[in-house]
Amino acid sequence: MTLKGACSLILLYRSINGSRRNLGYLSCGTGNPIDDCWRCDPNWERNRKRLASCAIGFGKHAIGGKDGKIYVVTDPSDNPVNPKPGTLRHGVIQQEPLWIIFKHDMVIKLHKDLLVNSYKTIDGRGATIHIAGGGPCIRVQKKTNIIIHGIHIHDCKRGGGGYVSDSPNHRSWSARSDGDGITIFGGSHVWVDHCSLSNCFDGLIDVVHGSTAITISNNYMTHHNKVMLLGHSDSYKADKNMQVTIAFNHFGVGLGGRMPRCRFGYFHVVNNDYTNWQHYAIGGSSSPTIFSQGNRFRAPNDEDHKEVTKHFKSSKSEWRKWNWRSEGDLMLNGAFFTASGAGATARYDKASSMAARPPMLVVSMTAGAGALRCNKGNLCH
Repeated sequence: MTLKGACSLILLYRSINGSRRNLGYLSCGTGNPIDDCWRCDPNWERNRKRLASCAIGFGKHAIGGKDGKIYVVTDPSDNPVNPKPGTLRHGVIQQEPLWIIFKHDMVIKLHKDLLVNSYKTIDGRGATIHIAGGGPCIRVQKKTNIIIHGIHIHDCKRGGGGYVSDSPNHRSWSARSDGDGITIFGGSHVWVDHCSLSNCFDGLIDVVHGSTAITISNNYMTHHNKVMLLGHSDSYKADKNMQVTIAFNHFGVGLGGRMPRCRFGYFHVVNNDYTNWQHYAIGGSSSPTIFSQGNRFRAPNDEDHKEVTKHFKSSKSEWRKWNWRSEGDLMLNGAFFTASGAGATARYDKASSMAARPPMLVVSMTAGAGALRCNKGNLCH
């Protein structure tokens, strides 16, 4: 996909979300604790690393490349085996901490999964950055302390297996990619913030294989069926300690379900805006603990799909024991949440990661969801 084509797609999404953007144009004092932490600073470019102190939820300790140098991406090309200096892949595989930024607008078509090493920040502010074009996308595999911020990620496809550089002096065999926008596989302390995601082959964001301490916040997700998977499979019990925060996201037009779909672990779904869904919003299997708090759920007009929740691979006698709670959620257009479980305090303590704001503030708090437009000397909007 050309830069012109990618930008046209994003302009379409922005037109859909335009009135919401106007609500959050000044961006300060909305009650969104992440944005209120850094977006009021017109000198954000000089103070980029302040962002690393603004995370909330289970992934709040993700520092990314805060303690490293600035690495500037100047070249949008991609060579999975011998990445060139100045490319994104060359930056993310380095061993030392790096804060990665971009010199100018670019569309990056990856030929294999982008394997991100520990202690990296991918910061798209100041440019319009698309990881797109019909190739694989981003993979965090058994790494820690990673921040992904301000990137447009769309049209990710499955890629074939092959050797891929995962550090400056090592190449590993990578199996065929799943076609996710972002895969977090066995990762910890990962924060995905202010990204715009749509139209990938599999999931937009998948968190699997024992990953934990994850925050997914302020993202704008559209035009996709199976949005977000948290937990690898119903037989992979290592996900029982997974903790993920889903906060301040806008789940927009053209989404089917899995916002998220959870297995085994502990999940705090807080202050998100669900414009509508085609099938369901929040689902799960294998007895996950789900704490839905302060969200705004607008059900579709379809009378058969008003329910927020969906229970998979279990009878009612089984899922009624699962701990699923709705607290302070705003239900619109007939939306309803089927709660279950005894509500044991200890279980919900492990699924609580931050203080929820009132649901009537959700529209303003999520008005700037997705990749922002950031110009030097001005507030991002």
